[in-house]
Amino acid sequence: MDLKDIAASGEKMRIVQELVPGKQITLAHVIANPDPILYRKLGLNPTVDYSKNAIGIVCMTPAESAIVTADIAIKASGAEIGFVDRFSGTLILLGTVSEVSESIRAVLNYAEETLKFTVCKLTKT
Repeated sequence: MDLKDIAASGEKMRIVQELVPGKQITLAHVIANPDPILYRKLGLNPTVDYSKNAIGIVCMTPAESAIVTADIAIKASGAEIGFVDRFSGTLILLGTVSEVSESIRAVLNYAEETLKFTVCKLTKT
């Protein structure tokens, strides 16, 4: 019996999801000159954050490492924290393209060299 048959029969299906976090940064991206609607959709404060011209996004596991990387990021440049979540491992940075890029490079370097994480490359759009 496949999923389609189970759904048609009305039987309840139990799905078990398991997360096995590694030590890794899976996304490190800079969005240059984002459209203002993106700030609102991310839940950022429009009166403060629209003046920035770049958004940086970093995703990592274990999720708690977002706290450490947020500290590294704000000390590396003039970038500001737009959002940090120790439960999902998401860090959003705001600033100029060069500030955000420099902060993410510092995060990637620290994670790889000091924490021995596997890291991805920094990408930009």
